[in-house]
Amino acid sequence: MGNRGMEDLIPLVNRLQDAFSAIGQNADLDLPQIAVVGGQSAGKSSVLENFVGRDFLPRGSGIVTRRPLVLQLVNATTEYAEFLHCKGKKFTDFEEVRLEIEAETDRVTGTNKGISPVPINLRVYSPHVLNLTLVDLPGMTKVPVGDQPPDIEFQIRDMLMQFVTKENCLILAVSPANSDLANSDALKVAKEVDPQGQRTIGVITKLDLMDEGTDARDVLENKLLPLRRGYIGVVNRSQKDIDGKKDITAALAAERKFFLSHPSYRHLADRMGTPYLQKVLNQQLTNHIRDTLPGLRNKLQSQLLSIEKEVEEYKNFRPDDPARKTKALLQMVQQFAVDFEKRIEGSGDQIDTYELSGGARINRIFHERFPFELVKMEFDEKELRKEISYAIKNIHGIRHVLGPGRETEPQKAESLVQRHRE
Repeated sequence: MGNRGMEDLIPLVNRLQDAFSAIGQNADLDLPQIAVVGGQSAGKSSVLENFVGRDFLPRGSGIVTRRPLVLQLVNATTEYAEFLHCKGKKFTDFEEVRLEIEAETDRVTGTNKGISPVPINLRVYSPHVLNLTLVDLPGMTKVPVGDQPPDIEFQIRDMLMQFVTKENCLILAVSPANSDLANSDALKVAKEVDPQGQRTIGVITKLDLMDEGTDARDVLENKLLPLRRGYIGVVNRSQKDIDGKKDITAALAAERKFFLSHPSYRHLADRMGTPYLQKVLNQQLTNHIRDTLPGLRNKLQSQLLSIEKEVEEYKNFRPDDPARKTKALLQMVQQFAVDFEKRIEGSGDQIDTYELSGGARINRIFHERFPFELVKMEFDEKELRKEISYAIKNIHGIRHVLGPGRETEPQKAESLVQRHRE
């Protein structure tokens, strides 16, 4: 595969990603991708914005990312963005992109700070980006804020797990340098799902905010918590820079200067910083896709075969074909019988926890209500005998009624003969 072919790999997976998102199948298929994980204020958004060179992600306190954002960066001559859910609309103002992400998030999760695993697909075309696709996931949190659901921590964890447990998912673990790395949310999750550190790429942010006299050199040299793919340090804009609208180009220049002039990082300067991180991720994702495509292709082909087989079966039926209708009807009746039996036996998958239903209810009626109602019945024995006697006569109709001490005609004849002989 030539270099040109290698460059086509990421766009190819982008197309797959869009196709699966459109049919709501994103998590089932293990697509090669990079998932961005980190604590709530680890600096994930800044890293992504620095790649694009634009401010376009929602900001604020609390959980801002409440749905996975599949961010597809595409190297192009012009700069604009488009969403999979706004077909054909080109956004050139990145403030509008931010508002659209917020609106689209609320559309699915409601405004109550809930979260949803349904991804938003955003594609950004720009001369400043390398082909790269990242899935930005909600920041991990410990404490629910405002009207967030009380189990928000577990909801987020579940969502992250849907992505990071997949073998083909590279993990971009973003950790801030100004808090103890051993407690890094991102590295904890990574360690859990990737104990060998084979598919985790470490990113250390906020290096400029470390206490005087401390540094992250042993982490960046991959000595402290080694990962096979290593760590890359970045320096993002501070909140003050962002509020002061310090533009990203200036920020990248400041980042470069920081690494070149810092005594602990000077020797690593060429392997640090946002542009280097983007380059490494582009290479790693490309290689990763190249390695995983054969398996993915086999999986897709077998899925395709089984779907085609199903389609064939439908094609062979004419809609007005009575055989088809009969078959469908029989299947429905069979299914109904199975469901009915399950209800009676109590072996269905839907178990009612609020009241007795199905077989249990019948059981109770027979064992509790029925004997109780029987006991309650009042009757007069003489009346009852009379009724029974009429009932017996009526049941026999024209035939002679057999009662105690009565003989049938043949029996009578038999006994007469007997007496006569005597």
